[in-house]
Amino acid sequence: MQHALALARKGMGLASPNPMVGCVIVREGQIVGEGFHQYDWRDHAEIVALKSAGDKARGATLYVTLDPNPLNSGQGFERLRAANIEVFTGVCEEEARRLNEPFACWIRTKKPFVTLKSAMTLDGQLALPRPEKKSGKSSSKRRIWITSEESRAEVHRMRHAADALLTGIGTILADDPLLTDRSGLPRRKRLLRVVLDSKLRLSLNSRIVKTSDDDMLVFTALPLISPKARKLQNAGAEVIRAKNKNGRIDLAAVVAELGRREILNVLLEAGPTLNGAALAADIVHKLFLFYAPQIAGDNQVPFALAPKLLLPPLQHQNVKQFGPDFALEGYLQDVYRNH
Repeated sequence: MQHALALARKGMGLASPNPMVGCVIVREGQIVGEGFHQYDWRDHAEIVALKSAGDKARGATLYVTLDPNPLNSGQGFERLRAANIEVFTGVCEEEARRLNEPFACWIRTKKPFVTLKSAMTLDGQLALPRPEKKSGKSSSKRRIWITSEESRAEVHRMRHAADALLTGIGTILADDPLLTDRSGLPRRKRLLRVVLDSKLRLSLNSRIVKTSDDDMLVFTALPLISPKARKLQNAGAEVIRAKNKNGRIDLAAVVAELGRREILNVLLEAGPTLNGAALAADIVHKLFLFYAPQIAGDNQVPFALAPKLLLPPLQHQNVKQFGPDFALEGYLQDVYRNH
């Protein structure tokens, strides 16, 4: 089953909007067939494995990570048992569930699974103070990297696993990031870069706009016929007028629109304002927080701004090491238990 799970992971970036599924066929202690699902191949992992095994599949044992679709849950088992085929379930169940939690979330709610990723200092700051020149002005427009190369490589692996990256205009104005998947791993569709920009302050000269290629979506409060919206559209960005809630873009409406577009997995990379708003709006399922062994010593760029925020304790916590940094992973919502 571990081998089947490893095969399923090969579908990362290739299977969405379907789940990642791996299958292994074993006969007399030998693997005679295997496969994983890719959306463009159409065939399910079981079909790929059966085709590769051919006649050797007769009398063999099939290991499959299965499709976590609640609409079909259990029906396949009943049909197999009715045909006098032994069925054993629950093998590596937790690992298989975590692998496909974005699909499980979307198939239940029609909304994507949202992971809030941040990198910060030990005292909870998203940026280090910029060094100042003798004149008292900042010596650089761009912030200094907080985390290590190992952590940044992991971020690109996370981007590779995501269908869309969500950020706010504040991050674009502060850092002028590309927000692309630079993992080098194959994917069937470009990472969709989504920017929340109420007043359309997004510059046509920003790197994210200059590199847009049918992979950029902007939510705004302004009319789509406004000159700013027209200019962004002409530059290759899709602009959507979003619903407002309490004077801000309605985040629930944003994730609902992404779900409608069959976006299963969203990585939120933002600053204090959007981080706080996302947590307050209850759209975040998982936190993945990188910590570098540094102290900022001030409180200019905190992790989240949400003064009245009340959250439950993180569940299923896990700590991982990335070079000199460590990351805390934890869940605010469990898609298998909350729906």
